Amino acid sequence: MTAAPIHFRDERLMLDPAGAAFWPAKRILIVADLHFEKSSSLAARGALLPPYDTKATLERLNRLVRLYRPAKVIALGDSFHDGKAAARLAPDDRARIEAMAREAHFIWIAGNHDAAPTGLPGISTPLYREGAFTFRHEAAGNLGPREIEISGHFHPKASIEARAKRVSRPCFVSDAHRLMLPAFGAYAGGLDVRDPAIARLFPRGLRVFLLGQDQLFSFALEQLGRMAEVA
Repeated sequence: MTAAPIHFRDERLMLDPAGAAFWPAKRILIVADLHFEKSSSLAARGALLPPYDTKATLERLNRLVRLYRPAKVIALGDSFHDGKAAARLAPDDRARIEAMAREAHFIWIAGNHDAAPTGLPGISTPLYREGAFTFRHEAAGNLGPREIEISGHFHPKASIEARAKRVSRPCFVSDAHRLMLPAFGAYAGGLDVRDPAIARLFPRGLRVFLLGQDQLFSFALEQLGRMAEVA
C-alpha cells in the first residue's frame, strides 16, 4: 500500500489506504470508529450479521501496528458500538488488544456510542492534545486560531465515476485546519462528504482522499460535484 503525505503547518501525516493516519515525527497511529462488537449489539436487537466484525477490524489494525511500529495508538472514539461492548469481547480478541498494547500505548477517546472504555490497557479521555493537534471524536464547530483538529464520527465517504460505473468508498476529508478520518470498523456505514453535516465544517472547501485498494485518490469537493452532474 502507498500512503499519501498531508501537511499541517510544519507537521507531516501519512494517510494510509487502510483508513488510518500515521504521524511519523511522534510515531503515532490514528484510527477512528472501530465499532467493536457491532454485530453482537445488533444481534441483541434481532438484526443478525456474521459475528466476525471485531476479529476483522482487529486483524486490520494489527497489520498497521506491525507495519508502522507506533509508540502510541489514538482511537478517536466509538471504539465500541455500545457502552457494554467491551465486556462482550471474546477472550482471544481481548488478548489481541492487550498484545498490541504491549507494543504501543493506547489512548481511547470517548465517542457518542461509547464512553472511553475501561478495563483495557491505555488511558481513556474525552479528548487528547499533542503538539499542534487536538484529537477528538466529533469535529468542533469552531476551532481556536492555531488549533489543528483530527476527528472521526461522521464516517465520511465519497462517490466517483470509474469505468462507467459509480463507486462509493470511505475517505479522509481535510482542509488547512482539520482532518476527518473514515470509519475503520468492518461494519461501519458512511455519510457522503457533500452532506451538510460534513460540508459545514469546511466552509472554505475540502479535499477528499478516497480509499483505494492500494492507494488513495485525491479530489477537491468541486471535482466530485462535477462528476455527480455528469453521472
